[in-house]
Amino acid sequence: MRLKLNCQPVLILSALAIICMHSTAQILQPATSPNAAQKELMKRGYGMFIHFGVNTFTDVEWSDGTTPASAYNPTNLDPDQWVRTAKEAGFRYGVLITKHHDGFCLWDSQFTDYDVAASPVKTDVVKAVADACKKYGLQFAIYYSLWDRHEPSFNDKNPQLYIDYMLHQLKELFTNYGPICELWLDGGWKRAPSDWGIDQIYKLVKRYNPKCAVSVNHTIVNEEGKRKFTLPSLMTEDNRYYFQYFPSDFRLWDPKLITKFDKKQYQHEGQSYYLPFEHTICLSSRWNWFQKSAQLPVRALDELQELFYWCTDNDNSLVINVPPDKTGRIREYEALAVIELGKRLGLSAKGPLPKNGKFISLRKPAVASSEAVGKDAQFSASFVNDGSLDSRWMAADTLAEITIDLDPAEEFNKVSIFEYEDTKNLPDGFSQLRTSRIKEYSIDILQGGQWQTIYLGTEPMGDCKVVNLPRNYKTAKLRFKILKASAPPSLYELSVIKRL
Repeated sequence: MRLKLNCQPVLILSALAIICMHSTAQILQPATSPNAAQKELMKRGYGMFIHFGVNTFTDVEWSDGTTPASAYNPTNLDPDQWVRTAKEAGFRYGVLITKHHDGFCLWDSQFTDYDVAASPVKTDVVKAVADACKKYGLQFAIYYSLWDRHEPSFNDKNPQLYIDYMLHQLKELFTNYGPICELWLDGGWKRAPSDWGIDQIYKLVKRYNPKCAVSVNHTIVNEEGKRKFTLPSLMTEDNRYYFQYFPSDFRLWDPKLITKFDKKQYQHEGQSYYLPFEHTICLSSRWNWFQKSAQLPVRALDELQELFYWCTDNDNSLVINVPPDKTGRIREYEALAVIELGKRLGLSAKGPLPKNGKFISLRKPAVASSEAVGKDAQFSASFVNDGSLDSRWMAADTLAEITIDLDPAEEFNKVSIFEYEDTKNLPDGFSQLRTSRIKEYSIDILQGGQWQTIYLGTEPMGDCKVVNLPRNYKTAKLRFKILKASAPPSLYELSVIKRL
């Protein structure tokens, strides 16, 4: 590989030592409340992920670093349109993929020849997005892959050689493009956590921007020093779990979701640290991160709305991926989808993010007409309102019903339902095709000893169904009744809500 800048290893290490000695870095401290960087993260709350790079031109999610730089060739590159869309949609920051696992860099890096400068379109995309964020009043954040399948030093037996490579590239990013509010690191599973130099990266970042929030995907584990991953849906107890990558300012687990009972205290070497969570989801209903040649459907607005509420609750944040296609622009129908979502939510540039409402059904007694029995899984009726989108109730037959006890003194005017669907994995290894099982259903309430239907669904439910009722109701019991299904119906979560 030809380096654009010929640096001697001794000089590189000396320069980094000087950086660390003179650093005024904010060091993560044990705490039970957010520090300055975490407060800024929580205040932002809602960002747009921008996956764009050499993979955009190959119809794959992960390439192996051998795709030639010449493959990167957008015909109408327009980063201003990306950020303008984000602004219109109500996003408060943009997270740009500066380098994915393939190692291709969206800026002219002096430490590799695998970047936009070696491609037919030499625009510095990092600069273009950073400038557009400044123009439209959004904060600028970056994703940087730890794993690099192109850079030779990644495979050297001495991990510090590749750590030095990363430090130099990150210094380029943090000194040439203005303020960066967040660093999203990925790919840590390819090395032992101790071999990434996360502490060195953290110090470098904090030297240039103390309020920049830093984290690594799969931040938390079950046991200290061991790679026993902890799903966010299990993070419901303070000081039960441990850092895998320390220091980190927030938790990441792409693309898993926390629960309504998410906790913020996590341990490292006997100390407890406060950590909010940032979610990442795809706009595409196919779960593709990089855009594909074929036009793919977006998620329904109902689902996007409820995921927004779910993910930004409890001082956590949400990033939605809206990827440009190979022309270098976000497709118009996808731009309109996130703009419409912003309008539906009533998003504003400042102030707190909107909330869903009061959940009156969480953990209330639930009884089903049947429960499936799985070899390695449980499908209890109690999972239908446990506040987790990982657990689910599933019936043993197609015509089934489930009833939730409610406080008859509490009003509600909304029902939100996440359905489990049959899933087919597509050839790229990431994208999915989901098919609804529930075809017809009713929502009933008990009134005067009789069931009264307040909603009749005669079309397939889909990933998420939101029923907004024009008047308030009170009842001791609410029933969800499946009238027609293609397979035993299953629900992740049924929430009875009083809208704010």
